[in-house]
Amino acid sequence: MGMEFWNQWWVWASIALALAIAEMLLPGFILLGFAIGAAIVAAIVFFAPPISLFWLGVIFAVLSLISWIMLRNTFKLKTGQVKTFDEDING
Repeated sequence: MGMEFWNQWWVWASIALALAIAEMLLPGFILLGFAIGAAIVAAIVFFAPPISLFWLGVIFAVLSLISWIMLRNTFKLKTGQVKTFDEDING
Protein backbone atom coordinates (compact mmCIF):
# COMPACT_ATOMS: atom_id res chain seq x y z
CA MET A 1 0.00 0.00 0.00
CA GLY A 2 1.42 3.28 -1.06
CA MET A 3 1.29 6.69 0.46
CA GLU A 4 -1.75 7.56 -1.66
CA PHE A 5 -3.78 4.89 0.14
CA TRP A 6 -3.35 6.49 3.57
CA ASN A 7 -4.17 9.94 2.20
CA GLN A 8 -7.71 8.87 1.30
CA TRP A 9 -10.29 10.21 3.74
CA TRP A 10 -12.49 7.13 3.38
CA VAL A 11 -9.69 4.87 4.64
CA TRP A 12 -9.57 6.74 7.93
CA ALA A 13 -13.37 6.97 8.07
CA SER A 14 -13.57 3.19 7.59
CA ILE A 15 -11.06 2.66 10.38
CA ALA A 16 -13.10 4.97 12.62
CA LEU A 17 -16.30 3.08 11.83
CA ALA A 18 -14.68 -0.32 12.45
CA LEU A 19 -13.30 0.86 15.80
CA ALA A 20 -16.67 2.32 16.81
CA ILE A 21 -18.39 -0.98 15.98
CA ALA A 22 -15.73 -2.90 17.91
CA GLU A 23 -16.38 -0.59 20.87
CA MET A 24 -20.00 -1.75 20.87
CA LEU A 25 -18.81 -5.34 21.20
CA LEU A 26 -16.03 -4.59 23.72
CA PRO A 27 -17.24 -1.68 25.87
CA GLY A 28 -14.87 0.34 27.99
CA PHE A 29 -14.30 3.60 26.08
CA ILE A 30 -10.87 2.40 24.95
CA LEU A 31 -11.60 1.80 21.27
CA LEU A 32 -13.95 4.78 21.15
CA GLY A 33 -10.99 7.10 21.75
CA PHE A 34 -9.18 5.55 18.78
CA ALA A 35 -12.36 5.84 16.69
CA ILE A 36 -12.62 9.55 17.49
CA GLY A 37 -8.94 10.02 16.61
CA ALA A 38 -9.41 8.24 13.27
CA ALA A 39 -12.53 10.27 12.48
CA ILE A 40 -10.70 13.54 13.10
CA VAL A 41 -7.77 12.35 10.95
CA ALA A 42 -10.31 11.52 8.20
CA ALA A 43 -11.54 15.12 8.36
CA ILE A 44 -7.97 16.44 8.28
CA VAL A 45 -7.09 14.28 5.27
CA PHE A 46 -10.29 15.40 3.51
CA PHE A 47 -9.59 19.11 3.93
CA ALA A 48 -5.76 19.30 4.04
CA PRO A 49 -3.17 18.69 1.34
CA PRO A 50 -1.42 15.28 1.40
CA ILE A 51 0.44 14.57 4.65
CA SER A 52 3.16 11.97 5.14
CA LEU A 53 2.20 8.69 6.79
CA PHE A 54 4.51 9.44 9.72
CA TRP A 55 2.68 12.67 10.56
CA LEU A 56 -0.72 11.06 10.03
CA GLY A 57 0.31 8.42 12.58
CA VAL A 58 1.51 11.06 15.04
CA ILE A 59 -1.70 13.09 14.65
CA PHE A 60 -3.80 9.93 15.07
CA ALA A 61 -1.90 8.90 18.20
CA VAL A 62 -2.11 12.33 19.84
CA LEU A 63 -5.80 12.82 19.03
CA SER A 64 -6.63 9.31 20.21
CA LEU A 65 -4.84 9.87 23.50
CA ILE A 66 -6.55 13.22 24.06
CA SER A 67 -10.00 11.81 23.28
CA TRP A 68 -9.39 8.75 25.49
CA ILE A 69 -8.39 10.98 28.41
CA MET A 70 -11.46 13.17 27.87
CA LEU A 71 -13.75 10.12 27.76
CA ARG A 72 -12.13 8.69 30.87
CA ASN A 73 -12.58 11.92 32.81
CA THR A 74 -16.16 12.32 31.61
CA PHE A 75 -17.38 8.82 32.45
CA LYS A 76 -15.28 7.80 35.46
CA LEU A 77 -16.82 7.12 38.86
CA LYS A 78 -16.60 9.95 41.34
CA THR A 79 -14.03 9.58 44.13
CA GLY A 80 -15.36 7.28 46.82
CA GLN A 81 -18.32 6.20 44.71
CA VAL A 82 -18.92 2.47 44.37
CA LYS A 83 -20.82 0.95 41.48
CA THR A 84 -23.74 -1.05 42.94
CA PHE A 85 -26.74 -2.78 41.41
CA ASP A 86 -30.14 -2.78 43.18
CA GLU A 87 -31.91 -5.08 40.76
CA ASP A 88 -31.01 -8.18 38.84
CA ILE A 89 -31.88 -7.84 35.18
CA ASN A 90 -32.53 -11.59 35.00
CA GLY A 91 -35.04 -11.68 37.83
